[in-house]
Order: sequence, then C-alpha cells, then structure tokens
Amino acid sequence: MTEWLIMLLMLSSGFFMLLAALGILRLPDLPTRMHASTKAGALGAILVMAAAALFFTEAVVVTKAIAVILFILITAPIAAHAIGRAGYFVGVPLWEGSVKDELKSSYDPETHRLVSGLETAEELDQYRRNLDIKPRIKPKRRKNSSF
Repeated sequence: MTEWLIMLLMLSSGFFMLLAALGILRLPDLPTRMHASTKAGALGAILVMAAAALFFTEAVVVTKAIAVILFILITAPIAAHAIGRAGYFVGVPLWEGSVKDELKSSYDPETHRLVSGLETAEELDQYRRNLDIKPRIKPKRRKNSSF
C-alpha cells in the first residue's frame, strides 16, 4: 500500500513540476510566470520530499525531508516577492491584460521609494533633502489626527 502512495506522490509531483515549466514558457509576463513557478514548483518539490520520507522510513531522512519542506514553504514566497519587486523596479513591462498597477502612483523610480500614504509630507521632504533629490511624487497631505 505504501508503494502506491509513494507512486501517487511522485506522479503528482511530476505533474505539478510540468505545470510550473509550462507556466514559465507560456505565461505572458514576469508576475504570472513567477506565480506559476512558485506555486506549482514548490508543491512539486514538497511532494517529492514527502515521497522520499515515506520511502526511506529512517528518522534522519524523515527529519531532513521535513526540514526541506519547511524551508521551501518559507523561502519560495519570499524569493518570488523579491524577484517580482526587482523586476518592477527595473521596469520589466507588465502584460496589457493586467487589471491594475497599484504601485504606479506611489513609486518613485528615481529613489526607488514607495510612498505608502502613512508618511507625512514633512517626513518625505526631509527624506528627499537628505538624498538631495527633487520631489517627483506629490504626497497626500494628511490632516493632523489624534492617534
């Protein structure tokens, strides 16, 4: 029975890795390619490690497989976010079918600074004076609040 479960895990792992490869080849832009490779590729690798843990029932192998699974679960989304952010900052074009570009209004390509809307105008002016850069993005001035 265990052999059938291992076979099922390995076949499904291969299927998800094939989907990740097809997504990288067929999808139109960096964010969608990254989504396919991160989700399907990570799931495929996790299934391989689960199959290895079932096949080699030694405690050392199972412990290492669990550690690899946790490592993949932690690092795959962070790596995808870092790659996507770097791609956006260097100007990799988005697909025209993308719904909206939420960073366009709050990103300064000269300083690579993102304005979240929580900064006060004085804080942004001080930041620009420290960098000796002319302001390009006009921040929304917020009213003095009590919180």
